[in-house]
Amino acid sequence: MSWARIMAPLAGSKADEGVLRAAAVLAGAFDAELAAIHAPADVADLMPWMGEGFMGGVQVTALESLKEAAVEGAHAVEALVASVGYAKARVTTLESPVWAGLAMECRLSDVIVFDDAAARGKGPLAEAFQQMIADEQRPVLVARPGLKVGGTALVAWDGGKEASRALRTALPLLQKASRVVVAGAPGASSRSFELARMVDFLAARGVSAQVRVLEGSSDAAKLLLETARDEGADVLVAGAFGHPRLQEFIFGGTTRSLLNADGPSLFLSH
Repeated sequence: MSWARIMAPLAGSKADEGVLRAAAVLAGAFDAELAAIHAPADVADLMPWMGEGFMGGVQVTALESLKEAAVEGAHAVEALVASVGYAKARVTTLESPVWAGLAMECRLSDVIVFDDAAARGKGPLAEAFQQMIADEQRPVLVARPGLKVGGTALVAWDGGKEASRALRTALPLLQKASRVVVAGAPGASSRSFELARMVDFLAARGVSAQVRVLEGSSDAAKLLLETARDEGADVLVAGAFGHPRLQEFIFGGTTRSLLNADGPSLFLSH
């Protein structure tokens, strides 16, 4: 099992450089294709505001501005990909309907890479992040400065289906890690689970792992982030949005806390 296609959604702005370079690091570790997907603002999103059967000067100007911005963004993405110099990079600029194209591209990719801003709900790709992880249920990597493949990976385990999906999807990454730590906080979970069984699961798949039992019944995210710091983790693998999205949105949750806190890069799957 390996990864063959790493996808990086791009807005066509200067902020794209960090996420593209991180995606190149990840793709390079697997000799995979880097799919640089330019997702411009969609003209279709503006149409409901135009009125029926009428296009005035303001509306026409707005449409032309969006089209020009899309062309400029496409050129910016092509130039950026060329500057990164990853041989297996492929650039695709989506046309309207942009969201449908973005969804299809993510379904044909192994991992989608976003930056910290999008994961925290900021910037033009914030909505795309939410859609990819929660609606499309695709594995995403939130790339933070210093992303490293082959370092220490911390796996959050609580016995839930989201954690199981994240763990199984992340196996290629874990198989390349120099050190894997499986961590869980039994006192902070309503589930009953055994960390030792996850170590056996990984061992059968060629991954040697250590166990770290997190003591306490406080916020699981806080315990995980403290452990990630103590273990020097380069990436934290965790299930995402284990509760209904509305509940997570209103009350927060472990996923939201991990996204909003400083820490290692996050590999998440719902």
